[in-house]
Amino acid sequence: MAECPICGGTVNLGEDTVEGELIACADCGAELEVTGVNPLTLAEAPKEEEDWGE
Repeated sequence: MAECPICGGTVNLGEDTVEGELIACADCGAELEVTGVNPLTLAEAPKEEEDWGE
């Protein structure tokens, strides 16, 4: 388990969780990125930017 950096809610992660994986917080719906697996750490996922057809 880890703590959501946005709302402080508990986020349950499986044992097969890998760094860079994107998950959603069940409490606030924020998209989170796993930034570390030992210990489990989460950060708000970067927003996808528009490429304007490039």
